[in-house]
Amino acid sequence: MHVDTPPVPPAVAGLLAAVAAPPRLVAHLGLVHEVAGTLLDGCAALGLRVDREAVLFGAATHDIGKAVHREELSVPGSLHERAGYELLRARGAPERPARFARTHGSWGEPGTTVEDLLVSLADKVWKDSRVRDLEDRVTDLLAVASGRAPWEVFLVLDDLLTGIGADAPRRLAVQAAHPVQDNR
Repeated sequence: MHVDTPPVPPAVAGLLAAVAAPPRLVAHLGLVHEVAGTLLDGCAALGLRVDREAVLFGAATHDIGKAVHREELSVPGSLHERAGYELLRARGAPERPARFARTHGSWGEPGTTVEDLLVSLADKVWKDSRVRDLEDRVTDLLAVASGRAPWEVFLVLDDLLTGIGADAPRRLAVQAAHPVQDNR
C-alpha cells in the first residue's frame, strides 16, 4: 500500500536522500514538519513571532540522527540526538538550525528558545502525546508575546493541540505504512 507522506523542504529532502534515511524516518519527519506548520499558524494568531523557517527546518530534521542509529526507529533512545546534530553540521548546516536535532528532547534545559520548544511540541503532539511541562512553557512564552493572560493563552493552545491530536490516527497510519528499513 502506498501512502503519501507530507513533503519536507527540498533542501531537507536532499539531506535525507544523502544519508539514506529509511522510509519510516522520512515519513515521520514529514508528519512532524506538517504539524509544526499548523502550530506556527496557531501561534502567529496569538502574536508570537518566531523564526518560522528555523522551526520548519528543525521539525523536518530533528530525528535525522536515526539514519545513523536506526535501532532508535523502533526502540527508545537518545543517541540519535547528538548524531543528528553532528551529521547536520558535517553536511554544512549552520549551528542554529542544526541544534534542533540535539535539543528536541530537552526542552527544560537553560537557553532553550521558543523555536526549540515548538519543534519539541510538534514532535510530541503529532501523535497526540500531551506533555504538561512542555505545554506550560509554550503557554508562558505565548502569554508574554501576546500580552494575554496565561489562562487565556492556555485555552487557545489547548484547542489548537486538541485539533492537531484529533488527526493523530491518520498520521500514525501514514508512518506505519512505511517500513523501518529500506528494502531496496
